[in-house]
Amino acid sequence: MIFFSRCIAISRWWCGALCVMWAGSAMAQETFKIGIVSFLSGQAAESFGIPAVNGAKVLVDAFNKGQAPAPYNKPGIGGLQIEAIYIDEAGGATKQVQELRNLYEREKVDVVVGYVGSGDCLAVAPVAEELKKFLILYDCGTPRIFEDNTFRYVFRTAAHATMDNVAMARYLQARKIPVNSYSMINQDYAWGQDSRKDFMLSMANLYPQAKPVVDQLPKFGAGQYGTEISALMSQPADLIHSSLWGGDLQAFILQSAPRGMFKKSQVVLTAADHVLPGLGNKMPDGTIIGARGAYGLMAPPSPLNTWWWELYSKAYNVYPVQAPYRMAQALMGLKLAAEKAMAANKGKKPSTEILAASLRGSEWVSPAGTIRMALSNGQQAIQDTAIGRTKWSEEKKMVMLEDIQRFNATCVNPPLNVKSEDWLKSGFAGAKCDAPAANAKPAKK
Repeated sequence: MIFFSRCIAISRWWCGALCVMWAGSAMAQETFKIGIVSFLSGQAAESFGIPAVNGAKVLVDAFNKGQAPAPYNKPGIGGLQIEAIYIDEAGGATKQVQELRNLYEREKVDVVVGYVGSGDCLAVAPVAEELKKFLILYDCGTPRIFEDNTFRYVFRTAAHATMDNVAMARYLQARKIPVNSYSMINQDYAWGQDSRKDFMLSMANLYPQAKPVVDQLPKFGAGQYGTEISALMSQPADLIHSSLWGGDLQAFILQSAPRGMFKKSQVVLTAADHVLPGLGNKMPDGTIIGARGAYGLMAPPSPLNTWWWELYSKAYNVYPVQAPYRMAQALMGLKLAAEKAMAANKGKKPSTEILAASLRGSEWVSPAGTIRMALSNGQQAIQDTAIGRTKWSEEKKMVMLEDIQRFNATCVNPPLNVKSEDWLKSGFAGAKCDAPAANAKPAKK
């Protein structure tokens, strides 16, 4: 019995020792931890949030395996495997502030990449700054984030919404589309309010004779637009402008197209490419749309874009639209900045200060072209964009885009140290619109 007891004690000692060894080995395998936040439920999930997260998943996998094209071909980030944690953005700004704190304080993430809603971005950015934690806003459109605040640790790796509306007005002028009157329908929060204002100021520059008629501001997530559609159709205008997106935009199109609204007025949608795959032939032909960048069918031809298009399409059996493109350019910019920071830190994981210094003012090549951190002390990106017209292809069984025009970043974004509203009121002072070429070929499926 004594011998048997000793054997049990020895066995327990070896088991404990092995557990300690295994735990130590697991702890030794350091990762680069990223919290990724986007809508996984609610009206913004299907056409925007989930495609963005899907883009992150395939790109993180390619990064970890070292299977991305140069300069993104080093495995992981600086040799560290990327560990991604995905969080649902649904629930409102107060919830997102708490989720952000949890990611930094409990999950110990190195960086958070996220946020679609402008209200969410306005709420979380000051909190990340207070905590001195690294935050990349991959999407949200309101210019107010950086124009009304000064940050050191918060970045946005995509252009803000002023670009969308300037490009749309420039497209109308370039195509000599007559506009003597226009109506608007935009959501009643920061994104919709800013889009409305930017479009009106852009039109005042390029179509000074055009008068606003109906001006609708339904709440976010309204879903039903019968009253608004009736108002728009009862007072017909040459043009109807909207920055609706996600499920709201899908609902608006499905409810207004059968009533003939798209035949009565030229409809322009500044952020609409992401609903094309889901709507199919229910998207009216001839609608002028933007994608908040040169994304999807309007992306410039390049080996990197071809690789990204095929990677995403093979994984999900649908081509990537604006949300996954924006997520990709955020993660690509982060990867290069982090690797630069690690090199400056002798190969070790960098501090927030070093990481921020590496991304600040940088530029990199994305599937949508070059991204430049050119505004707001190098923490707000500018980029090229594009506008085109919808056309259903019976042969390909998908909505295609034709008559595409691309606009270079300096043509549609404000210059350094100039607020968007001031730039619009100045008549686009300092804008440079020489390139790229006016007529562009759409990407091939």
